[in-house]
Amino acid sequence: MRTTTLAFALGMGLALLAPGGAGMAADAATAPAAPVAAPFATVGDTVISAADYQRALAVAMRKKYYHAKPPEGEFQQFQREVGDEVVNRVLLLSEARRRGIQPDAEKIAATIAGYDQQYGGSETWKTSREKMLAAVRPQLESESLLDRLTRLVKDNVPPPTDEVARSFYEKNKTLFVEPEQVRLSLILLKVDPSSPQSVWNSAKEEAQRIHKRLKGGADFAELARLHSGDASAPKGGQMEYTHRGMLPEALAGAVDKLKAHEVSEPVPILQGIAILRLDDRKSAQQRPFDAVKARAAELWQREEGENRWKKLIADLRRATPVRIDESQYVPLPATAEKSRAG
Repeated sequence: MRTTTLAFALGMGLALLAPGGAGMAADAATAPAAPVAAPFATVGDTVISAADYQRALAVAMRKKYYHAKPPEGEFQQFQREVGDEVVNRVLLLSEARRRGIQPDAEKIAATIAGYDQQYGGSETWKTSREKMLAAVRPQLESESLLDRLTRLVKDNVPPPTDEVARSFYEKNKTLFVEPEQVRLSLILLKVDPSSPQSVWNSAKEEAQRIHKRLKGGADFAELARLHSGDASAPKGGQMEYTHRGMLPEALAGAVDKLKAHEVSEPVPILQGIAILRLDDRKSAQQRPFDAVKARAAELWQREEGENRWKKLIADLRRATPVRIDESQYVPLPATAEKSRAG
């Protein structure tokens, strides 16, 4: 059997040169640890040591949770997900080599040149460059192989027939809905976010006075030209149609309460105090297939590529003996264990 080294990211040695790199090593040491008995798994004739798995787990935790700990009860499942990814990585690298895929030497050289530029001032880099690159280069080659295999499987899906694209459309109609659109007029009393509370209070008071005038029948466009600090002021505050989901949450909530031509109460937002008028509302509309055929075909290809990738992994796992020492995982809660077994 042969042992594989799965030092993710840039390898632990190179990572120590980066800002926060020492913290990464500390994370590896302080992450919730399962028993460290070797090997963690065997995949065909490849052995994955417990140390390799723990390194992969530490890097994955840092990437997903940064300094935070996993939520209560989530760590057990997260361990198993990382374990599956480590096993899949071995299988996929073997498949890439079986297909005769070669690493992208030009891209790897460019990456190493980037390291030289980034770490060139480090004495550690100057004295240990070749030793570090000897550890990092195989990782870069592996990443390149995986990237090329991924693109080979996912990106070579031929365009669907109209019949297939239409079937995808019918099954996923919610993906092809034109969202609700609103047309608004705006009066914005601009306030710098860092202004003291007294400035914000003055803007709120002025907004209340303007709002009272609007309720009394004053012309919205005239007041917008006089008082608004928004770019729409020269147009009387009138804005173009926009999807409701594009509005800041506070404005969207105010708009939801308005009927056509109604004026909102003053609304505090990041840029200041806003007063809105709802000029028009276009309901969400289902777009017909002929109008979205190209998009339906694109989404089908993307989904088909993902399905082919998942099938490749499933086929590789069926064809290759995989043994994982699950005693190295923190036990699942009894209910989750029962669900997993069932």
